Amino acid sequence: MKIKTTVLSALFLLMFSISSAQGPDNAISRKIFAYGGQVNKEFIKYTAQLTGKKKPKICFLPTATGDNEWYINYWYELCHDLEVEPHVLKVWISSYTQKESFEEILTRMDAIIVGGGNTLNMLAIWKAQNIDRALEKAYEKGIILAGGSAGSLCWFNGGTTDSRPGKLSIVRGLGLLDYSHCPHYSAEKSRRPLYHDNISSDELADGYACDDKSGILFVNGKAEKAVSLDKDNHSYYVYKKDGKVVEEKMHSEILP
Repeated sequence: MKIKTTVLSALFLLMFSISSAQGPDNAISRKIFAYGGQVNKEFIKYTAQLTGKKKPKICFLPTATGDNEWYINYWYELCHDLEVEPHVLKVWISSYTQKESFEEILTRMDAIIVGGGNTLNMLAIWKAQNIDRALEKAYEKGIILAGGSAGSLCWFNGGTTDSRPGKLSIVRGLGLLDYSHCPHYSAEKSRRPLYHDNISSDELADGYACDDKSGILFVNGKAEKAVSLDKDNHSYYVYKKDGKVVEEKMHSEILP
């Protein structure tokens, strides 16, 4: 009986060790790389590296520019000499020619990059086509999500956009990252003061801002690191404390 108890105890400890090593949700890391400007080769390379694959499948979403052909061609031009398998998800399609669902396409990718353009229109189309739900499922699977401008705003709970006539206004995102966001932070002079005002008035929550050539990697909903293409572009944490808005410049790793 004593030997049997010892064996059972050893088996229990072994099973507990294996379970602990796997961690919660089989240790899936949910990563979002949000940057301030438009898609570029260096940020595509960085996104590819995040997948851990030798030749990752990366899908570009040009929804915010209405599936603009120039933008799509530019995407393929950027990728032509990179170790990636480039794809494009178009939304102006016909059921006669496209049989796969948007979800089927997106959830077989290793990474998804969203382009810039009109954020408000993009989100409306995504909702109508259930692409928003497909992106959430991709995120839960551990597929890397990335993008800049409209392509970064979409991941947050809200931010400033030029999607409406007249002036910059607030748009609500998918909320995968529970912060607000401001792209083009230093490139457009009206962005920074408006973002500060919106946080001060509680129209927007505390959040993160990025210059055009800077971005932030979020892992499981938390900012892990900032990266930049040069020493002049930065990322910032902007928050309200004791009734005042505070802006903290994040340390950025300069990408090669």
